[in-house]
Amino acid sequence: MAWDFSTEPEFEAKLAWMREFVREEVFPLETLDLDHDTFLRGVRPLQEEVKKRGLWAAHLEPELGGQGFGQVKLGLMHEILGQSTLAPFVFGNNAPDSGNAELIALGIKASGREEQRSQWLEPLLEGKLRSAFSMTEPGAGADPTLIKTTAVRDGDEWVINGHKWFTSNGSVADFLVVMCVTNPDVHPYAGCSMILVPTDTPGVNILRDIPTMEHPVEHFGKYGGHSEIIYTDVRVPYENLAGNEGEGFKMAQLRLGPGRIHHCMRWLGQSRRAFDMLCERAVSRYAHGSYLAEKQTIQNWVADSMAEMTAARLLTLYAAWKMDQDGAPAARTEIAMIKFYGASVLYNVIDRAIQVHGSLGFSTDLPLEHMYRAARAARIYDGPDEVHRVTVARQVLKGYKPVDVPTEHVPTRRAAAKEKFASLLEDATANL
Repeated sequence: MAWDFSTEPEFEAKLAWMREFVREEVFPLETLDLDHDTFLRGVRPLQEEVKKRGLWAAHLEPELGGQGFGQVKLGLMHEILGQSTLAPFVFGNNAPDSGNAELIALGIKASGREEQRSQWLEPLLEGKLRSAFSMTEPGAGADPTLIKTTAVRDGDEWVINGHKWFTSNGSVADFLVVMCVTNPDVHPYAGCSMILVPTDTPGVNILRDIPTMEHPVEHFGKYGGHSEIIYTDVRVPYENLAGNEGEGFKMAQLRLGPGRIHHCMRWLGQSRRAFDMLCERAVSRYAHGSYLAEKQTIQNWVADSMAEMTAARLLTLYAAWKMDQDGAPAARTEIAMIKFYGASVLYNVIDRAIQVHGSLGFSTDLPLEHMYRAARAARIYDGPDEVHRVTVARQVLKGYKPVDVPTEHVPTRRAAAKEKFASLLEDATANL
């Protein structure tokens, strides 16, 4: 089957504009230590320019204010946006808001709760509300079936109790999408639901933003934080249910497939930025009698990085293309492959870029050290590498059947070949 990752010239022009815009307008914001409100004031004019260009929230369908781009186009966009952690926010497709908007839209379509469109979805798409996805729990990370947070129906309300952590952007969100057990008597895949919870609801206790390798200094209320939250007898209307009861995991999978493609393309953008720094340093730095670019080890790093990035890019675009053609379930194996392979490429390229810069790369005078710390998380979130490897292996092995004798066993094949070509062998023997 032929693959085609090409796009029309008009879209290529949009990509060219994005490359310049991100570098000239977004990169400078990275160097400023802004509180969240000041950061919002700084990016609002940039967001308006993106909207004028028709590139705002491009992951959504036109009826939701997006552009209806397929996954290949979105992947190419995210490759550019991934160069800066701030760029997705400027373009209205930052995690977790982008995924949460898709979840709410899916929920409205499944349940018919149109009031959620004006209450939650439209303000989120316009950037007037901020959201967070509250799923991970202590002890329920790689295996989400171990979730213990419950939501019990009491009349026209849900009563939520539980303990969540690593709720990204939880401390700056206006509302939370909370994964809860709503039916403990069935398998978690059929017994979990998602519920929309305003952060100012009594009983929502946002304890802290957890310091991480990426953000090791403790802070609270900043974009990019990962919150620990206690839910104690939190009451919200029954109508805050996203989708239907028991569809939490189903909706999560519909959200995660495209999200993983976007993650991997953003990693390629980060990888390319690190690669450019690596190459610039190689042709600029003179040491031990020659430029670094003339030394075989550095040349190997350049070649290996380029090959790995190209392979990851093609794998990811193929997964995007397959999703566009056949839907997310059909691309399950490809999505799992790019998740663990893309994470390793990101880590490797940044590591080499740091090494070629020596102590400068280790310092905060370059963005590499922060990129390196952030890259380590890529092997954990949205499912650790090991889980995705298992997914790939299981899907691949389904295509094979056990045999008593190996299919390629030469003596067995030789006997079958002698039987198949008996007349040929007989004639050849007779002519001797």
